[in-house]
Amino acid sequence: MDGTFGAREWVIRIYRSPLAVTCILLFAAAPALAAADAADNGTMNWGTMGMHLVGGLALFLFGMDQMADALKAVAGERMKSILARLTSNRFTGAITGAFVTAVVQSSSVTTVLVVGFITAGLMSMAQSIGIIMGANIGTTITAQIIAFKVTEGALLMIATGFTMLFTAKQEKVRRYGSILMGLGLVFFGMSVMSDAMAPLRTYPPFLDLMQRMDNPLIGILTAALFTALVQSSSATTGIIIVMASQGFISLQAGIALALGANIGTCVTAMLASIGKPREAVRAALVHVLFNILGVLLWVSFIDHLAQFVTSFSPSRSDLSGMELLAATAPRQIANAHTVFNVANTLIFIWFTTQFARLVEWLVPDQPLEEVILLSPRYLDESLLSTPSLALDRVRMETGLMGSRVQEMLKRIMPAILSGDRATLGEIAIIDDEVDALHGFIIKYLGQLSQQELSERQTVALVHLMSAVNDLENIGDLIETDLIHLGHERIDKGVSISLETWEIITGLHAMVADAVKAATTALMEEDYTAAGEVIAAKPGIDQIVEAATRHQVKRLIADEPNRLAAYALEIDITGKLKRIYYHANRMAEAIAQEEVVEEEKGETATETS
Repeated sequence: MDGTFGAREWVIRIYRSPLAVTCILLFAAAPALAAADAADNGTMNWGTMGMHLVGGLALFLFGMDQMADALKAVAGERMKSILARLTSNRFTGAITGAFVTAVVQSSSVTTVLVVGFITAGLMSMAQSIGIIMGANIGTTITAQIIAFKVTEGALLMIATGFTMLFTAKQEKVRRYGSILMGLGLVFFGMSVMSDAMAPLRTYPPFLDLMQRMDNPLIGILTAALFTALVQSSSATTGIIIVMASQGFISLQAGIALALGANIGTCVTAMLASIGKPREAVRAALVHVLFNILGVLLWVSFIDHLAQFVTSFSPSRSDLSGMELLAATAPRQIANAHTVFNVANTLIFIWFTTQFARLVEWLVPDQPLEEVILLSPRYLDESLLSTPSLALDRVRMETGLMGSRVQEMLKRIMPAILSGDRATLGEIAIIDDEVDALHGFIIKYLGQLSQQELSERQTVALVHLMSAVNDLENIGDLIETDLIHLGHERIDKGVSISLETWEIITGLHAMVADAVKAATTALMEEDYTAAGEVIAAKPGIDQIVEAATRHQVKRLIADEPNRLAAYALEIDITGKLKRIYYHANRMAEAIAQEEVVEEEKGETATETS
């Protein structure tokens, strides 16, 4: 089973990697290209052309990946807060989605963040739809940048970015260097592809093939299939603009291809939802429905869209034929791509509620009794490259683990004092869930530790790992020790006096509040909640001392099973105190983070 699952995951990862797909295409095409080259009469060097095309595409995709990773690292700390704050309505949500996607150059990252907020209850499905629609607008920024004729400066951008990346001492400067270098690779890859395609301008069979692209359906299907293969609508858009810059395709054909790219990118969203919660599937389905309905709406108006963008795009009256297409089509296609996505958003944003109801109907909730929590809900491996977001997901998953521990703690005391064996067994089952989540979180943190982390992120990771272990220890104390005491009380028929009951339940309530506050402090980085846990120690010590004095009095009292009752009460008190110890450890770690932040702030002030 494990081997099969691992193989499946590797296949998905390879398929989802544009660079990997490009390498596969390169190796697959090499024999055919070589054969064609050997059989060629000298008018067309197919082998060299093919290598340049695929190699240029590889450079383009690698540059996009590098630029996107660096942008996510730079903006990752702010993306979550921006999305959380600016989603009060569908319109601000759309603007926010466009902005975030434009910054990180990935609508998939935006969608992943949105899914996390939905599952955490921080936003509704209807609110998220506005963000998903806005994300499509953000992706048009790439096309606009590519349409600029800045390929001449590509090597300078690569050289400058490389120098910043490998010589700068500040992490932020290195990341900006990585962004610049990635952008340079994008433009250099485009230049390589453009030069490789130049001989095709006089090759009749290829020109005949390009003329077929004037058929909107052929163009849409071709671009959709290619985008689904390389998993990057930006790559498809880049190639479309490269072909347009050589005069190979008309504006109408370019628009049809751009529409197809919007459909093909839906595959990325669906793949990202595999094995994820139903909220993720619904978000991906919204993306699919929005893009497909948008294309269906506009496919009959391609000529009208072409006329519209021509009216305000730069023109060249001194050129004609293929030269005119080469000079004007790239910018016109980029503008059409932007107009199409903006118009779709403005049209469909009025129907976010209907979209939400539709996807909830298509992907209904599971019956509550069928839901078994034995898998992580928030952890997403695609976010490991952005540590700030990955740490947020760990906090959310840890909060879920903490809620299960709190449920165990809430139910255990009534079960010990007056419950039955069935109730004790139900609590033990919850601990299985806690243990499973503990394993998933520790594994995820281990993967995250292999990434390049800042000092603050490293400290947060260490504290999260310690907190997860503390929560697991609390669960084990309940499952191993307290449940055993419950069975012992039943076996021996021990009864608890009213006064002892009140003391123990009071201590239990304080410990339960401490565990809840410690979990809140961890999830939300709430220093106030952490302080409340630490401040509770004198009160808990006082209750424990009072309980001990009372239990000693009962030991010498003339009561049935007094020794068994004394042992039970002492054990319960001791286990509750140990549970508080673990909650206090979690709170102290958060409090230490506050001290470090304050010291850094004071140092920065003194320096300035």
